[in-house]
Amino acid sequence: MRPRVKASVLWGLVGVLAFLVALQAYELATGYRYSPTVKAGAALVVGVGATGLSYLAEERLFG
Repeated sequence: MRPRVKASVLWGLVGVLAFLVALQAYELATGYRYSPTVKAGAALVVGVGATGLSYLAEERLFG
């Protein structure tokens, strides 16, 4: 795997984990619970977005 792709995938994983931590904190603070399906779907969107944006941004920032 190319280093740029590997770095992007790892940033996507960091984005997913950060999102899930923030969502759990929100649930604990408010008492509202989201279904596991909603959590998984939103985490998937965040992961794909973070991976794609980090892949594109690396070329632009560090070219």
